[in-house]
Amino acid sequence: MDKETFAAEIEACSGMMYRVAYSILRNDADVQDALQDAALKAWEKREKLREEQYFRTWVTRILINTCYDTHRKHRRTVPLEDIASREAAQAPDPTLALALEALPDKLRLPLVLCYSEGMSYEEAAKVLRIPLSTLRGRIHRGKHELRKELEGE
Repeated sequence: MDKETFAAEIEACSGMMYRVAYSILRNDADVQDALQDAALKAWEKREKLREEQYFRTWVTRILINTCYDTHRKHRRTVPLEDIASREAAQAPDPTLALALEALPDKLRLPLVLCYSEGMSYEEAAKVLRIPLSTLRGRIHRGKHELRKELEGE
């Protein structure tokens, strides 16, 4: 993969990558660092990508691993007011955004990948490295928890 093709692919995925990273890290500065680190790692390992048609899935997996590394290093808490103000600016429904934030990562990520980013269940399962049946179960539980969260308000 040449430099121009790589840059075009990264640019095409940038919005999706930002939203996935933000759903894990919830801090804009950390998200920007993770995006840069993931792009650099993908560039350095580009020869390991066997089929270019899977670039999006491959780079998303690199990004998720990078975000988890960043999350482990920092273990910071973000004030609820910061989450509410950021999500209100990015999401059409701030109540839904806050309810999503309340879900644990293992339930939130499948929902974000499949419903916000439009990935198929198969793509999301590959990205998260879980069986398709596990993904479906997490989406089901995530919807249930989201419903409980929204009805509680």
